[in-house]
Amino acid sequence: MFATDRELPITGGAAKRAYVRGIFSAIAPRYDLLNHILSLNIDRRWRRLAVDRLGWERAPEGTYLDICSGTMDLAAELGNRPGFLGKVIATDFVQEMLARGTGKSGRAIPCNGDALALPFADGSFDGAMVGFGVRNLMDLNAGLAEAARVLKPGARLVILEFSMPSRRWLRNLYSRYFLRILPVIGRFVSKHRDAYTWLPESVLAFPEPEELAIRMRTTGFDEVSYTTMLGGICAIHVGTRA
Repeated sequence: MFATDRELPITGGAAKRAYVRGIFSAIAPRYDLLNHILSLNIDRRWRRLAVDRLGWERAPEGTYLDICSGTMDLAAELGNRPGFLGKVIATDFVQEMLARGTGKSGRAIPCNGDALALPFADGSFDGAMVGFGVRNLMDLNAGLAEAARVLKPGARLVILEFSMPSRRWLRNLYSRYFLRILPVIGRFVSKHRDAYTWLPESVLAFPEPEELAIRMRTTGFDEVSYTTMLGGICAIHVGTRA
């Protein structure tokens, strides 16, 4: 794991849950704007690629789940696809974030809920996706297992998440931006002191793509694969519910 020069402020448990909820509640009004600024709008393309991997065309009238949906951008990307006739349940435990996503797609339905205790029956969904959310879970394995529980056998889970580049020179260059420049921009735009310090710290503390793939295999998914993008800055993982 790439080392930082300071300790993470919150590393797990209920304290992490409260900390994350507080941050995302505070930055909700400018969350979309900051995503596009800090990624130079590349985040839009990443979401399109993630939805491309979901395989929704096999059940275009089905019901899909967007976990840790935030402002519902990923749910809207699926909901607004030509030929998609189903619905997307967009769940997040921060109500303020969901409120910002209302109206982005007529097929996306907000649902205030916890990813570790989803309020749905076993085998309810034809597919599920998570965009930039699994690293914020209090218990990653429990969250993956819960996603598996609510999926139908053979349904796909797609995870879009930040990662760190594997090449040393790119990793060092990116870490300078991530740890020094990004927090300053985020703090200036969001007016929140800690939110965009949390982002790089949470990425640095998160498992590498191969380890995440292993965890998916041990929590109910087969045919797990992943693709890294922009030299490893972001990764898309795909798994099939066993």
